[in-house]
Order: sequence, then structure tokens, then C-alpha cells
Amino acid sequence: MKFKSEDVALTAVFAAFYAAGVVFLTPISFEVFQLRVADALLPLAVVFGLPVALGTSFGCFIANFYGGLGLVDVVGGAFANFVACVLAWRIGEKTVLRRFTSCLAETAVVTLVVGSYLSVLLNVPIEISLLGIFLGSIVAINILGFGLLEALYRSGVAKRFVERG
Repeated sequence: MKFKSEDVALTAVFAAFYAAGVVFLTPISFEVFQLRVADALLPLAVVFGLPVALGTSFGCFIANFYGGLGLVDVVGGAFANFVACVLAWRIGEKTVLRRFTSCLAETAVVTLVVGSYLSVLLNVPIEISLLGIFLGSIVAINILGFGLLEALYRSGVAKRFVERG
């Protein structure tokens, strides 16, 4: 895949939106029980691919640096977003079921990666940490993000973008 100037611009836009969304909503974006509204951007990887994977990873890197939990959170959160988005992109966009499955896969990756290291960083039981991240991810990724993704499909925007290649 060749990375075009349009892809660079999209990456920058997704990074800025993600970082701003997390920082603007700091009171609910950090700690064990968190709702990262910016995670609603993750399912858009199904349509936009690598620009979303890279953009939400860069945005998370910046936001987590601001959040102050240290290098593990900065790198771990960015890694989780990248892996989740690439996985969703690979699952694909052909049907509503595949798109929803891609959101579930993203929730699983974010929950396992972030929930695991937050348990250690914040000294809380792993079950509590996984539950806190899972609940927030269900709302952000599977409800808000899937809704946003489907709105792009119903409006025809997604189809036009996918057809352009």
C-alpha cells in the first residue's frame, strides 16, 4: 500500500481529534474506569485503514503523555490502538456483521492490553481493571463508534472513500 499525501493529512486529522478528545474530556478519559469518547474513532479504521491506525495511535501517545501515568501508558495505549485498528481494518467492511465484529475485536484488544497494564500501574486487581476498560470500550467503540461507522455507510461517504482506493 502506497501512503499518499491524503493519507498523511488524514493521519494528522485523526491524531489531532483523538488527542483533543481525550485531553478535553480528561476527567472521564483516565484511571481504571474510563470512557474514552475518542475511542469512537477506532472503528473508522474499517473505512480509512492505516491513517486511522496511525492517527489514533499518535493521538493516544500524545494524550497519554499528558495523562501522566508514564512510559508504559504512553507506549501501551498507542500500541493497543494500532493493533486494534489494524485488526478491524483486516476484518473488513463488506457486511454489517463484519463491521460489528471488527468493533468487538477492537474492544477485546483495548481491554486486554490497557486493562492489563493499568492493573499494575494503578495497583488494582486485574478483574477490576479489565472490567473498567471493557465497560468504557463497549460504550465508546461498540455503541458510539459503530454508530458513527454505520452513519458513514448509510450516508454513502464510506462507499465513496473505499471505491476511491
